[in-house]
Amino acid sequence: MHIVALNWRDLANPLGGGAEVHMEEILRYLGHQGHRCTLVTSRFPSAKAAEDADGYHIVRGGSELTFNLAVPFLYRRVAATRPPDIVLDDINKIPFYSPLWARAPILAVIPHLMGTTVFQEVNPLVASVVYAAEQPVRWVYRHCDFEVISESTRDDLVARGYAADRISVVHCGIDRARYHPDPAVAKTAAPSLVYVGRIKRYKAVDHAIRALPLVRRRFPDATLTIVGDGDGMPALRALTDSLGLTQAVRFAGFVPHAEKVRLLQSAHVVVNPSVKEGWGLTNVEANACGTVCVAADAPGIRDSVRDGETGFLYPWGDVEALAARVVDVLAHPERRAAMERAALAWAASLTWESCGAATLRLVERIVGAHGRRAA
Repeated sequence: MHIVALNWRDLANPLGGGAEVHMEEILRYLGHQGHRCTLVTSRFPSAKAAEDADGYHIVRGGSELTFNLAVPFLYRRVAATRPPDIVLDDINKIPFYSPLWARAPILAVIPHLMGTTVFQEVNPLVASVVYAAEQPVRWVYRHCDFEVISESTRDDLVARGYAADRISVVHCGIDRARYHPDPAVAKTAAPSLVYVGRIKRYKAVDHAIRALPLVRRRFPDATLTIVGDGDGMPALRALTDSLGLTQAVRFAGFVPHAEKVRLLQSAHVVVNPSVKEGWGLTNVEANACGTVCVAADAPGIRDSVRDGETGFLYPWGDVEALAARVVDVLAHPERRAAMERAALAWAASLTWESCGAATLRLVERIVGAHGRRAA
């Protein structure tokens, strides 16, 4: 088959994140199964217009702001070479509304819809545009199948009126070759917290900073390392200064992958205070490195944490509860060790091979049904 995927960004994009990992791991698997895969995505400074990746070809055009306008033209150019058998349309940010202009069957891949959460991230005018752009999705994609990455996203779609029998939950995987415990990397001497992800307002990283003084009442030498970057960074630095935590909070920015893994391996706790995610990939990446996670009991995130087993959940926005869960982990080393073993087992059950295989079965079913209808 020729499988064309549409995504705002690719993994080489400095702004790429979990959604890009998810899509490209699927394409890598499909490509290695012998299918021709093409990823159509936006172009960023220094990026090539086209290049080959591991198992798939990348075509770039438009920009971060204009890609949704450019994508139909890029798609037609790709389709002119060989018509696609199916389109994987990643609905993230402004939708592409591909059923209106693509003749191939569509599998809509949804990490999560922003809904009203977008008003916590950007100014009301921009938020209103993004919110309004999501509203036609149910109608435009009404004849499509959906692949979602968590039970939370499935339940959200059903509550919005999407047909439950068209929604398939396929969990993300873990690259075990990259994320694994290393006996040579010990936990830090002082209690350490790590956050990994983009720095956006809805990620609520400020909650982790505000919780740190409460943690330090019990563990005065506890530290927090923030890995990632984004437009929310100036506010976080100002907050850190105002709380007198400049010696306790480290802003690592973007780090090489090996450094990211080492930080996950050596941390005592990974924190994830986001208000909403599709799945919470960093939670299970931390688990695969032998580290427990304390995360908000929020849509998507709750699906990637087994509360009391691989980590702890707390009510989103409750900074005192966040601090209390972290203290609970730090204060009981033997229980933390048991949770770390459970975290490793949970992460081992999640593979990109199983994610790719489940997606392939879904793709084959959709393409087969489309062929029967066409006949």
